[in-house]
Amino acid sequence: MILSRVSDYMKQHRRASVLDLAHGLDAAPDALKGMLAILERKGRVRRLPAGTACNGCHKCDPNSVELYEWVGG
Repeated sequence: MILSRVSDYMKQHRRASVLDLAHGLDAAPDALKGMLAILERKGRVRRLPAGTACNGCHKCDPNSVELYEWVGG
């Protein structure tokens, strides 16, 4: 998995959960968490607090979703 693919996905969708990324990029969630950590250190994404709504289907418990938001760069 290339870090640029994760960046491109986040730029396009602006906000996504780790599971959304895993489905959209056909990648393992654990691998994506590592890449998101790199992007977070670079200031390109930020992890949103637990309980933040994803603006999706509302079927998940918001406290169980790891949600990230693109912040630029």
